[in-house]
Amino acid sequence: MSECWVSRLLYFLIVVTALFVGCSAGTPEVPLGPDGEPDRELTVGRDLWSQRCASCHGKDGGGNSGPKLSGGRVGEKFPDPAEQKQLILEGRAGMPAFAGELSDSEIEAVVRYTREVLG
Repeated sequence: MSECWVSRLLYFLIVVTALFVGCSAGTPEVPLGPDGEPDRELTVGRDLWSQRCASCHGKDGGGNSGPKLSGGRVGEKFPDPAEQKQLILEGRAGMPAFAGELSDSEIEAVVRYTREVLG
């Protein structure tokens, strides 16, 4: 093999690895349930978070245009999960209301995800 070909292959592998790591970073993984599979409700919560919340609150809950919710901030702000659910339903200045857009079970999944995975 020529050195040029080996260099190109090595460069290609480095670029592909960097893209893979970059694309997979951000949204925290969902823990496994008792059956060894990812917890189904938390997976729904993660997917909804990615679609509806991450653009403002960050993929990992670290904040963006919306406040930081990771690192125990959700539990501090909303010790009672029912208060968090109410905010998601009604929204507030700068945050849309999700009543009529998300079902009760979807809202519960997002609440669990923010509390159990984002911390």
